[in-house]
Amino acid sequence: MRAITQHGFGGPEALVVVDAPDPRPLPSEVLVRVEAIGLNPLEARLRAGEFPLLGPPPFTLGWDISGVVEDASGTYRFRPGDEVFGMPLFPRAASAYAELVAAPALHLARKPAALTHVEAAALPVVGLTAWQALVDLARVGQGDRVLVHGGGGGVGHVAVQIAKALGAHVITTASAGKREFVLGLGADEVLDHAAVDFAEAVRDVDVVLDLVGGATAERSLPVLRPGGIMVTAVSEDDPRLAEAFAAAGLRFSGVALDPDPVGLRGLVDLVERGALRVHVREVFPFERVVDAHRALDRGHLTGKLVLAVTR
Repeated sequence: MRAITQHGFGGPEALVVVDAPDPRPLPSEVLVRVEAIGLNPLEARLRAGEFPLLGPPPFTLGWDISGVVEDASGTYRFRPGDEVFGMPLFPRAASAYAELVAAPALHLARKPAALTHVEAAALPVVGLTAWQALVDLARVGQGDRVLVHGGGGGVGHVAVQIAKALGAHVITTASAGKREFVLGLGADEVLDHAAVDFAEAVRDVDVVLDLVGGATAERSLPVLRPGGIMVTAVSEDDPRLAEAFAAAGLRFSGVALDPDPVGLRGLVDLVERGALRVHVREVFPFERVVDAHRALDRGHLTGKLVLAVTR
């Protein structure tokens, strides 16, 4: 099979397409012939050596996949020919930048018919991050007021839709250029982060989801009502922040992303109900992974980038 690997840390040019042995699925795993691979900002940081999750190179990046089951001899959950998607093994290496991936069957779900492989590959990491933040941690319910910082990004645009599907009143910050996009997702209020100070404009929020970082979490303290919760995907390791929220009588939590099959099925249900769609900003051929990572490095994306595997 072809795989994308790197032998050292660096820029996008560190990624190279190579011939590699086909993986062998273990008992309880399936072999997936990959059709599309979702890209995530974390992978750019790992490639550059900014975050030591996978250790030193060589390694193969990637977790988001959608494809077709080729071998299911070690499990009863799927059969050859089933179309599946998921985020296997995270945070351990899934080596998903490849034509074939061996993955635990429990970490996959049947691809909704409403999604193409490209769309399905874009969903797992961002979808499970938003689901675990809003459903598992914040327990968002009917009538809650939810503030999503960065509603036009990969996780943000999915979080807006999940919060809305849960019955929340959704406020989000976004750039002016993303306003119509985010309103189209169901947001009730959109604040231009360059023109409006959310800390002055928003009050009595039950849940804040911080996807921006920097001073955003701390500046969100006054917008929360007593007993409210701050969930952050970017500042989870800051004990000073946690202490500040606790002192104010507020809850604070990071998101410990995992391949939760219950959450994955929840995302499938929302897609099938027409309550969730994933926006793909651009699709790159597998061979153009360097160009895809250059776009990933530029940031400020609306939605997701995806690699399409052509044969």
